[in-house]
Amino acid sequence: MLSNAEKFKIEIDAPLNFNLGQTLNCGQCFRFSEAEGRYCGVAMQKYIEIEHSNDKLVIYSDTEISIEKMAEFFDFNLDYDKINAVLSKDETMKSAIEYAGGIRILRQPAWEVLCSFILSQNNNIKRITGIIERLCENFGENIGNGHYSFPTAERLAVLSVDDLAPIRSGFRAKYVIDAAKKVVSGEVNIDEIFSTDTDKAREILMKIHGVGPKVADCVLLFGFHKLDAFPKDVWIKKALSEFYPDGVPDYIMEHGGIAQQYLFHYIRTKLN
Repeated sequence: MLSNAEKFKIEIDAPLNFNLGQTLNCGQCFRFSEAEGRYCGVAMQKYIEIEHSNDKLVIYSDTEISIEKMAEFFDFNLDYDKINAVLSKDETMKSAIEYAGGIRILRQPAWEVLCSFILSQNNNIKRITGIIERLCENFGENIGNGHYSFPTAERLAVLSVDDLAPIRSGFRAKYVIDAAKKVVSGEVNIDEIFSTDTDKAREILMKIHGVGPKVADCVLLFGFHKLDAFPKDVWIKKALSEFYPDGVPDYIMEHGGIAQQYLFHYIRTKLN
């Protein structure tokens, strides 16, 4: 925890139906944990601690932080109520929204998300979190109080698989290095992906060894905010089989990434 003498503090107006815990625990990020009523972690290369009370987010840091940037990080500028009104025309989605409608799609750095979801393959959240923590400790920059920034693609591109042995990521190490090299060389151009339609962007990401459709869609949704991306893990496949055997309606798929998060949290934690 931060000492009082070190804290910068800001307060942000949060949407009434926003849920901090749901947002940070729904599998889209891996650098936050709950302690003593706060969520603590690294966002935008700063260590922060967050409390959510009523309609306010209170955020503490040992370096200056911006209300505008934190509001953008939590996607508070997007009208989720309007989107949810459309999604709720479907009874299953209505139930999912009533349970998990506090989720927001975080606007995380694209490279961090790409690297993190490569490391997430065939893994559980506890182990993913540990691998990413070791990656940052070994190759990130010290940002104070025992916390580290996420390493850049340039930092990782010059490494070998043996260099990554301390993070204990197994077969995934070679995929991380391939991703870093292709991002640095421009073969996978992150700026281009932001301005490219989802289908083409998926093709670009899948140039990286070890990135298939599911990982690519996770990266497109959580790293590039492409809300029509619809990652299909085992939970979503179960939801599709149970609730949408004839396919998901087009009006849902327009914001399929948001719908996916509601369904994922709903079927994983409410119905099981």
